[in-house]
Order: sequence, then C-alpha cells, then structure tokens
Amino acid sequence: DIDWQKVKKDGIEFAIIRIGYGKYDNQKDPYFEKNYEGARKVGIPVGVYHYSYATTIDEAKLEAGVVLCWLNKRKLDLPVYFDIEDKCQFSLSKKTLTDICKAFCNRIEEAGYWAGIYASKHWSNNLIDGASLGKRYTYWVAQYNKTCTYNGPYDMWQYSSSGKVNGINGNVDMNYMYRDLTSAVSGKQEN
Repeated sequence: DIDWQKVKKDGIEFAIIRIGYGKYDNQKDPYFEKNYEGARKVGIPVGVYHYSYATTIDEAKLEAGVVLCWLNKRKLDLPVYFDIEDKCQFSLSKKTLTDICKAFCNRIEEAGYWAGIYASKHWSNNLIDGASLGKRYTYWVAQYNKTCTYNGPYDMWQYSSSGKVNGINGNVDMNYMYRDLTSAVSGKQEN
C-alpha cells in the first residue's frame, strides 16, 4: 500500500509500476490497478514493467498479449518495459534472448505503446545484445553503483534497490531518467 501523495511530496517525478509477470492472466500484479490510479491521481507520470519468464519467441508474444489485455488501452505517460533477468533464461543463447526481447517489444509497439528493455549491466553486456536493443528501443539499465559504467545507449539508470521514499514502506528501486520520456511518449518530442 502506497501513499502516492506523500511520494509526490517527497520529490518523486515518475513511477514505473509492475503490471505483472509471466504469460497467464492470473499473473497480473494484485497492486497494479491501485498503484496506477494512485500515481495518476497525484500527477506522477506512469509507465509499467513486465517481469519475463519467456524462454521462446512465442512465449514472449504471449507475455506481450497478456500485458496488452491488462492495460486495456489505458493511457501511459512512459513506456512498457520488458524486464529480462530470470534464471530460467540464463542458459539461452544471446541471439535467442535478444530475439525474445524484440518479439515482446514489437508486439507492444504494434498496439500503439512505446516499448523498452530493462536489464542489468551484466545481462546487457553478456546475455542480450543490449547495444543493438538500446538503439531500437528505449533502454533502462540497472547497475547498483555511484556511477553507471554501462557503455551502451540507455535512457534510464537504476542505481539502487535500497532507496527510501516517504509514503512507501521498505526499500524502493531508485532511478535517474536522462531523456524526457514523458514528452517523447506524448509525441511532443522525437522518439
């Protein structure tokens, strides 16, 4: 349970909310609706991320399909991010994992949303082709460090998983946005 008014007063300028995980309808995050409405009500720009378990291109397309069902054509201020980091994907080839990312993102974009990839620096450098994905889609890299040393293109950097925000109990993932993605999504700026 999040007090979004307190979150806004604490200086938070955007939120990427988990919409769900996997490829089944019952894997929607139980707090998604409440968090989406709460953030929007206080004027915090909202995007979503989907935690993936896809091990094939077809599964990635199914995951995108369920995300689109959950979104139900609602407005987003920020992109839909494909969160790729699960151990079930670890043994797949770099090409397969990169193709999985593309399959999800392409399906999301076909529905009119802006798609992006979320991955750690390690995954971006070693398990997927982060450099090429970052040239095609908006890219959000995670590296818990004082500076981001990832060399590929990225628009957001997740620098901590232990932040504190008034209105949220417990640790919070903290991020910097380097590009005005809100304006880009609304068409006020080139993608």
